[in-house]
Amino acid sequence: MSGGKIHILLVEDNPDHAELLRRDLELFPLPNHLHHVEDGEQALDYVFGRNGFANRGQFPPPDVILLDLRLPRLDGMEVLKHVKNHPATSGLPVVVLTTSDAERDVAAAIAGHADKFLTKPADRETLLQILLSLGLEPLPGQSPDGRNLPAETPRA
Repeated sequence: MSGGKIHILLVEDNPDHAELLRRDLELFPLPNHLHHVEDGEQALDYVFGRNGFANRGQFPPPDVILLDLRLPRLDGMEVLKHVKNHPATSGLPVVVLTTSDAERDVAAAIAGHADKFLTKPADRETLLQILLSLGLEPLPGQSPDGRNLPAETPRA
C-alpha cells in the first residue's frame, strides 16, 4: 500500500480506547484518515458500503481494519468472519484488538484469518510496527519511527 491517504476503519465501542488510538494515529508518520464505528453491524455496513455508509466519497473503503473483539450487536469474530470470507474483502488486512490475551482469543483470531493480533492498551511503537508490517508506508522525509530525516543535499 502506498500513495495517497490510508483509510483506517477503527471498530471500537469503548470511547477511551478509541480516543487513545486516534491520538496515536495522529502522531504516526503515515498519511492516514481514521473512520470510527462502534459496533459490529456498523463495521460490516461500512466495509460493504451499505445503509448509511453507501456514499463512498464520504466513506471510502478501508485499507486496514482495527477490530475490537468485544462489540455490541455483532461481535468482532463475526465481523472478521464476514470480511475474510467475502471475495471482495478477503485480502483486507485486519488487526484484531482486545483487552484479553487469552490463548483461545488469539487462536480464534488466527483461525479467522486475522492478519495481526494486538492486546490493548497497545503501545504506540507496537501499533506503528504492525501497520508498517502490513505494507503501509511512512510519509516522505520521515523514518518509519516518525523521526524527520535530513533533507538530501542537492548535487552540483
